[in-house]
Amino acid sequence: MLPKYTLPVLALAGFAFGVYSVIHGNKPVPVAPAVIEPSQAPFKTFIAGSGIIEAKTRNIAIGTALPGLVKTLSVKVGDRVPAGALLFAIDDREAQASLAIRRADLERAKASVAEAAANLTDTQVLLKLAESVTDRRAISLEDLERRRDAVLIAQARLDGAKAAVQQAESQVTAVQVTLDRLTVRAPIAGEILQVNIRPGEFAMAGAMSMPLLVMGNLDQLHVRVDIDENDAWRFRPDGKAVAYLRGNRDFSTPLTLAYVEPFVVPKRSLTGDSTERVDMRVLQALYRFDRSRLPAYVGQQVDVFIEAPGYDALKPAGQAVPPGSAAPQ
Repeated sequence: MLPKYTLPVLALAGFAFGVYSVIHGNKPVPVAPAVIEPSQAPFKTFIAGSGIIEAKTRNIAIGTALPGLVKTLSVKVGDRVPAGALLFAIDDREAQASLAIRRADLERAKASVAEAAANLTDTQVLLKLAESVTDRRAISLEDLERRRDAVLIAQARLDGAKAAVQQAESQVTAVQVTLDRLTVRAPIAGEILQVNIRPGEFAMAGAMSMPLLVMGNLDQLHVRVDIDENDAWRFRPDGKAVAYLRGNRDFSTPLTLAYVEPFVVPKRSLTGDSTERVDMRVLQALYRFDRSRLPAYVGQQVDVFIEAPGYDALKPAGQAVPPGSAAPQ
């Protein structure tokens, strides 16, 4: 039999444990320190934007004009190629066979020209002999007209044979153009950034979500900055700009404005912020920088801060600040 104080003691202990659990559970959870400190703007008033690094020539997506199996691949990632260098070639056996046929047709057309020229010469000689007869009783007028008509017919056949030669030459040129389109060459001097095909794979023609090759000129890199349309009115081309490398704010570099694309476009690059809108439109400004000061790669994101005047400095004269609004920073 349990002592008479056992149950009250257990109840009191349970109550005390419950109170302790409630008090301990209501304590705020300490905020974990940031793994990487975010970049801080060096300006008092500024525009913050997400930038992505790209080649000066932009990242060129290489495709093929004609679909087919990849026969040879002449480059790999990291290769520097001059303009016009062979990148890859599509299987051209069918085009080569067609070229042989067209060249044979061209030779036959040339032979027809030689035959027509010889026939014209023969009819011209016969006409000349007939016209050299002084006694008109030795040759009838009808025979003379027939020989003249024969010369005209032979001349027309020669012209037709020459036209057939031109047609055959055009067909040979058309097949050669097809062969040239099956050979993809570098449009500019630059570096191969990405290769998404292999010999034996089927290469589709037209625009694709994943290009066959990507290349660009990396002698000078650009930062493409997306400026929120709500801040576009504060942007000044002469404002100072600084870029910080994502992942290490100790790496930074001043930026020099290259140009601004004056067409506001829908935002495509997403930063991952939970409050980020996807229906936003942005003004895109491109800046150049010294590569030696920023160890960055093409496609890498950077945090960009652009010096810009505050709201109060640019508001129209006599217009009050809307209630509840704060000057943007």
